[in-house]
Amino acid sequence: MLDKIFDAKNVEPRISQKWLDADAFRAGAGAGTGAEPFTIVIPPPNVTGSLHMGHALNNTLQDVLVRHARMCGKDVLWQPGMDHAGIATQMVVERQMMERQEPDRRAIGREAFLKKVWRWKDESGGMIINQLKRLGASCDWSRERFTMDEGLSAAVLKVFVQLYKEGLIYKDKRLVNWDPKLHTAISDLEVQQVETKGHLWHFKYPVEGEEGRFITVATTRPETMLGDTGVAVHPDDERYKDLVGKHAILPLVGRKIPIVADDYADPEAGSGAVKITPAHDFNDFEVGRRNALAMVNIMDIEANIVLKDNEDFLAGVAESEALGATVSALHGLDRFTARARVVAMMEERGLLEKVEEHLHVVPHGDRGGVPIEPFLTDQWYVDAATLAKPAIAAVHEGRTVFVPKSWEKTYFEWMENIQPWCISRQLWWGHRIPAWYGPDGEVFVEESEEEAEAAAYRHYGSRVKLDRDEDVLDTWFSSALWPFSTLGWPDETPELERYYPTSVLVTGFDIIFFWVARMMMFGLHFMKEEPFADVYIHALVRDEHGAKMSKSKGNVIDPLELIEAYGADALRFTLAAMAAQGRDIKLSPQRVAGYRNFGTKLWNAARFCQMKECRLAADFDPASAKLPVNRWILTEAGRTIEAVGQGIAAYRFNEAADAIYHFVWATFCDWYLELIKPVLEGEDAAAAAETRAVAAHVLADILKMLHPFSPFITEALWEDLAGAEGGLLALTAWPQGVVADEEAAADINWLVALVSSIRSVRSEMNVPAGAKTPLVLCGASAESEARLTRHEAAIARLARVEAMSLAPQPPKSSAQFLIGEATAALPLAGIIDFAAERSRLTKEIARIDAEIARLDKKLGNEKFVARAPEEVVAAEREKRADYLADRERLEAALGRIAETA
Repeated sequence: MLDKIFDAKNVEPRISQKWLDADAFRAGAGAGTGAEPFTIVIPPPNVTGSLHMGHALNNTLQDVLVRHARMCGKDVLWQPGMDHAGIATQMVVERQMMERQEPDRRAIGREAFLKKVWRWKDESGGMIINQLKRLGASCDWSRERFTMDEGLSAAVLKVFVQLYKEGLIYKDKRLVNWDPKLHTAISDLEVQQVETKGHLWHFKYPVEGEEGRFITVATTRPETMLGDTGVAVHPDDERYKDLVGKHAILPLVGRKIPIVADDYADPEAGSGAVKITPAHDFNDFEVGRRNALAMVNIMDIEANIVLKDNEDFLAGVAESEALGATVSALHGLDRFTARARVVAMMEERGLLEKVEEHLHVVPHGDRGGVPIEPFLTDQWYVDAATLAKPAIAAVHEGRTVFVPKSWEKTYFEWMENIQPWCISRQLWWGHRIPAWYGPDGEVFVEESEEEAEAAAYRHYGSRVKLDRDEDVLDTWFSSALWPFSTLGWPDETPELERYYPTSVLVTGFDIIFFWVARMMMFGLHFMKEEPFADVYIHALVRDEHGAKMSKSKGNVIDPLELIEAYGADALRFTLAAMAAQGRDIKLSPQRVAGYRNFGTKLWNAARFCQMKECRLAADFDPASAKLPVNRWILTEAGRTIEAVGQGIAAYRFNEAADAIYHFVWATFCDWYLELIKPVLEGEDAAAAAETRAVAAHVLADILKMLHPFSPFITEALWEDLAGAEGGLLALTAWPQGVVADEEAAADINWLVALVSSIRSVRSEMNVPAGAKTPLVLCGASAESEARLTRHEAAIARLARVEAMSLAPQPPKSSAQFLIGEATAALPLAGIIDFAAERSRLTKEIARIDAEIARLDKKLGNEKFVARAPEEVVAAEREKRADYLADRERLEAALGRIAETA
């Protein structure tokens, strides 16, 4: 006998182990010969990571697709693995060393440090894999990969070397996001934009040869002026036309810097003139390249000012007392101390025109936590523009499709304006760049040191000492190979032949550029085929008010805590049910609790079926069912099977979840089980036997349909319903609708609609729960009259109706509603006080009108809409929509009260 309640804490781990013991999720499990392959590669979580709500959503949706495909008989591979997370992992190990008061990594050397990292990975890394198993992810765990494992490392080496020899990887001096704390370049994804209260300093630069004339520029980073190599004005700005081609004198330095015409300068902003520091600003870098301006880096890797012996800084600048004073005053200072000193020095010279309070965004490194610096340095780059062309064509021509389609615009905008991809990082943990340098700086790029030495020998004609590049590759480089490197490439493995290209990628919008686009580029270049057919982009999970979750706001919801409290099934179903395309999820624990109640409802229905001896019968043919109520539930089950399958196939997870939810809760539990009670308890043995078989059959269909969303509870119920001979539900075939009896469906749905409407009207009209009312059907067709007669007992029992009759017109003092072509009337004279009810409804409508007017005034205030947080405005609009729905319901109730006699 099933327990009274579903104990998720105990049952879910047991079911999980049962799947693992049976190797239920291995590639091809349950698939027949010639089955169509279905492949998903998991977006590899960081080895340092812990399950957060984004992971929970992403992996739930993948698992829905994977479990459904497996049940549909496809040859499924869900490829799991982890990313080595260069910066994050190195930081974890270095912090651990510091806490243990061990020598730092430079003291122990690279080889010893990397041994420590591997030891940490083996002992403490990868916790998230077990958390994904706790969520119910049905990956082929036997195939787990790691971006630093031997096979993936071989793939990385081959790709780097091949791209280098094709001229698509090269070394260049360009600006990068530089983290002065971690001493490495970082990707845009690792940069957080932080709104900061700062200042805008307006400096006056003397114009060469025009005594007393200045050109005014503004900056939020005064220390960077030391690296200025130009001033830009707009070509159409009449104020400066006579200055274009002339020079300004850079204060404190004495450098002559050209005044250039460039569209980058905005004549409407400030003075219309912009200082150009190509080595310390991304926009200035492009202006500098367009106008052949010098690149002067005035910082070191810790963002300290470097002026002494800085050849670029001193180039073309005459020695002077002023220059010496500047070097003496600023060399070696950290950037922020230098900022204050530069401002003071400019003010002392009368060159500080004004200072303004300025709220602006300052980029910070998400790991180091300090402001990043645009930094001019030698790095390795991929020619992304060349690789992007086939990837752009693949989406334009529909070989890869984004869902929702609107994300294609984002993809194209980035890909069509793509910049060189900086792939080198100044770290020790990661794939070390396979480049060796000769004594004269000549570079040899090969897959091994031996091959590099051979290439050097051919170049020099003798053996020379080679030094390997110290840098490692950006982690996104190895992740870009994920769809084919995890399948064994560069070897020609059976898995690669079978499962590439993959079927769909499920991911978030924030890594379209960093991962999706790069997988497209590398997949097409090396495999000559798109890595996936579909790219499903899911939305964000926000808090219940629509605010983005963040630790600083204190509104982060931990999925593991929700699993502990409500079970993994409840969390999974909640996320799927709310995953509408293009709409962020507003999650609250209460929603998860609500869907746990859904599981409880199903569990109780299964217990009812068990108590009524509803068992699966292998020889039962559902098409043989004769009772209208049984043919109705089989028809509705078939409709739901189709709706759920179509919803999953179209990535409309919310629609699929909604279909199964309403079928289980309302159609099966609330109506079918209620309607069949008299049959099961009656004297017609044949009818009872048929009904028990149908109930068990439909319950089995429910478990199959619900399994992709709520795998634990459905597998547990399947154990009881199907028994040992039923095997694992996870490997059971997807159900098929076998009965489509429109007549029976229409008949019972009429009964359901009538009883539901009666219950609703009774509630709205405040009819006492114990009171029984007459029912009068007016203008009914012969079919409706027959249905009223046929279902008289059920209507009386389920709707608390004591007398049913037909009439041409509704009686006075009755509440009325439409049921098909007929009007149903509930005579309520003597049961409720019509005058009091009219008064109550009118007052409630007036109260709601006042609330709507208040909200209209608030939402009509442009200042409120502009200044209030987005989630607050959205919440107020939702309140207004709720009030409108309540008003409509109350108006309908008021309209149902006919004129009294």
